[in-house]
Amino acid sequence: MTMRAGFLVRGLATAALLLGTTFSAHAEDALARVKAAGSLKVGTETAFAPFDFIDAGEHAGLNVDVFAEIGKELGVTIEWVALPWEGVLPGLEAGKFDMVAGPATITKARMERYRFTPPVAEATVAILKKAGDTTITKPEDIAGKAIGVGKATAQLAQLTAYSETLPTKVDVREYPAFTESYADLAAGRIAGVANSLPNIAFVASQRKDTFEVVLPPFGQKSYFGFIGTKDADHAPLMVAIDAALLKMKGDGRLAEMQKKWFGASFDTPDSVPDPAF
Repeated sequence: MTMRAGFLVRGLATAALLLGTTFSAHAEDALARVKAAGSLKVGTETAFAPFDFIDAGEHAGLNVDVFAEIGKELGVTIEWVALPWEGVLPGLEAGKFDMVAGPATITKARMERYRFTPPVAEATVAILKKAGDTTITKPEDIAGKAIGVGKATAQLAQLTAYSETLPTKVDVREYPAFTESYADLAAGRIAGVANSLPNIAFVASQRKDTFEVVLPPFGQKSYFGFIGTKDADHAPLMVAIDAALLKMKGDGRLAEMQKKWFGASFDTPDSVPDPAF
């Protein structure tokens, strides 16, 4: 073999090796990459108690407990990425993390764009008011009043829609985080906060002298789920997470965590193929 031919053979062998490596990398889906890395990267907002919040400097909430169990089922650790809610879903689409904890209300519009896990809690929207406020005894009483709600949330959409049914529209005040709206409610700067019943029930239970929940909820029956992308690359990962959640639901672990954080467990469906809104 001539020197020129030898270089050619070695060059072809190297190219074949690199090509094989490239095909191998592409053959690995998101689940394989997560398992190989030994960690699942999860994006979330840490101002959404009792799902996700900072307690005495520590990350706490239902999401932390649930994902710890998901990590055990998948054999990986959980790597949290915290950012404001309006940046969470764009972060998922940009590939900054593998999925979103949130959780988010399962809606028709979101299902067109994202893949949801089985529900982890009810998400029906209700009103939180100041304790002792007799001007709001039922949802209709928020007509004409200043009501806080989170920016870019399903709760905002529900509040806006409900406002249209009232004789006087609600003065909707949007906040970057619900914690800020609770602070303004406590200070008397707004008359109420519209958020999902599990969230405001938790807040009211923590500050009984400050807040009360207005019942019944005004929103349509809805549920919270975790979010992933709909592409084929992430499908195996989402299937594995779905299986882990349904296993936790079946063996009672999910119900116990719901009782821990909400004081009660929820009767949730295994999936929500046709959301109410």
